[in-house]
Amino acid sequence: PYMVVVGEKEAGSDSVSVRSKSKGDLGVMKIEAFIEKIREEIRLRCAT
Repeated sequence: PYMVVVGEKEAGSDSVSVRSKSKGDLGVMKIEAFIEKIREEIRLRCAT
């Protein structure tokens, strides 16, 4: 599971602050990069 935080700073830069239950704080990343990360995880899960 992921927790995504969007504050004023993130909203102004089209970014999200991401935390993972298993990996901890993943830092700030562009929204598009986060979406691609999730899509890749889904693709890998479906392939197995």
